[in-house]
Amino acid sequence: MAITNPWVECFFVGALQMRCSVVTDRETGDTVIIDGGSEPQRLINWIDRFEGRGPDWSNGPSTSEEAKLEGIPNRSVVALVNTHAHFDHSGHIPDLLLHYPVKWYLHEDDTYLQTLAQSSARRWGFNAPTPAVADEPLVPLTTMEFGTLPFSILHTPGHTLGGCCLNLLVEGGPNHLFVGDTLFAGSVGRTDLPDTGGDFDVLASSIHTQLWPLEADTIVYPGHGPLTTIGHERATNPFVGEGAGPGGMYGRGKYA
Repeated sequence: MAITNPWVECFFVGALQMRCSVVTDRETGDTVIIDGGSEPQRLINWIDRFEGRGPDWSNGPSTSEEAKLEGIPNRSVVALVNTHAHFDHSGHIPDLLLHYPVKWYLHEDDTYLQTLAQSSARRWGFNAPTPAVADEPLVPLTTMEFGTLPFSILHTPGHTLGGCCLNLLVEGGPNHLFVGDTLFAGSVGRTDLPDTGGDFDVLASSIHTQLWPLEADTIVYPGHGPLTTIGHERATNPFVGEGAGPGGMYGRGKYA
């Protein structure tokens, strides 16, 4: 199953400017929030009412009137999904769950890391609520349907033990790949963070085996920084690209 012409909005949230992606099926209004780790009220106000500070990037309408003209139904959040459990990605999931009575999905290997979300935030000087507990695990090598939105789940450990990439299947392509901190434009995720299970060799293997076989035009939505494509990163990424060599450029990435 695949959808056509998905509506994607990117919000850079929190002090670490983490990308939260809001993905909507234009035909049904079904909506998934990916990595809703900060600024929950900003997300709620915009998704529900087009109020307040909207997305930093969008390929869809910017007002309710525009949405009606396009024939998009009122949006209904059907799931919260996380690529991994670092606090900037998951710290404020509890606030979103208070407003949206839906299930939250996270790979089970990041369960312990998620218990540290509040204490990790404090170490960085931030506040976060008592950590949420995932309702359901992400299941690698399957296509999980959240409402009418189908995502192929790719387990890509190395930045964290349970890191996953979520490949939204689009009829006629290109697909949209939400990679969290596995891969960045010109970089990869850090592997030196405590209590995380980071390992550069594991991360590089995850990218080589799970991401590089994808179509070159697959649009990549990293957890920080600009968009890119699989083809561009496969050819040019100095850490894990075709010319990187053993160990990559530095053995660790640029972003969090």
